[in-house]
Amino acid sequence: MNGPGGTTRVPRFGAAPSRVTAAIVLVVIGLVFAVPLVALAQFTFREGTEGSLTLAHYTAIADPVNAATYQPVFDGLGASLLITVIAVAIILLVLLPAQVITALRYPRLRRALEFVCIVPITVPVVVLVVGFIPVYQVVAQVFGSDAWTLSFAIGIIALPFAFRPIAAAITAMDMAVLSEAARSLGASWWTVTWRVLLPNLRRGITAACFLTITVVLGEYTLASFLSRTTFQTALVLVQQTDPYVAAIFSLGALVFGFVLLVVIGRIGARRTGEKESA
Repeated sequence: MNGPGGTTRVPRFGAAPSRVTAAIVLVVIGLVFAVPLVALAQFTFREGTEGSLTLAHYTAIADPVNAATYQPVFDGLGASLLITVIAVAIILLVLLPAQVITALRYPRLRRALEFVCIVPITVPVVVLVVGFIPVYQVVAQVFGSDAWTLSFAIGIIALPFAFRPIAAAITAMDMAVLSEAARSLGASWWTVTWRVLLPNLRRGITAACFLTITVVLGEYTLASFLSRTTFQTALVLVQQTDPYVAAIFSLGALVFGFVLLVVIGRIGARRTGEKESA
């Protein structure tokens, strides 16, 4: 349909919400997310049941007197960060090459790979733990029972979250044409991968890594059932003696996850702007 001045109007189906309706929906959704976070933040400043506010709970974290009480949280955080590094390495060194090779050489196997990667999200984690228990009896004999060994299981749980962003980035680009064009110009496969494919997949790879980080920092069931000390299990342990400090670290983890999501959105917006300017 042509409008005034020869412009083309895109037909719209259904009634679009007005600005007032959209604003109301955004406010309601914002309150649903904001009220618990504000309540949690207010709780970290509360002084007992009197309702007065204080910074004593924050300063207590740096107090050497409480080092033994809060040490499990820092030990668990260190273990979770190590698990994060290994889980991200699994995504980058196993999942990413598998998706790229499938898209370039074996496109008929794309559905099979997608099915394998999506299956973990359809199975409850408690059920997965039942299958992991005998496996980790062997893992404990080979690698020991340190917390970092959870990275193998968490890497499987993170597959559905990491698969989708990379798959979307692959779908958005014509990978076969770009690689064949680079090869026809004399580029090696190493050059094609590093100079052509990976830069175009940057947004999907970044999103996959950040989502893997959030999965690791939020995973509690595996560590609890397999008797490993991670950030989440340490928070439960410390909460029994000091619920305020546990709430402080929980709030910090939530803020960190929110910042990661904002960074993903910024990277995507910048990538879109670069394409439009080009």
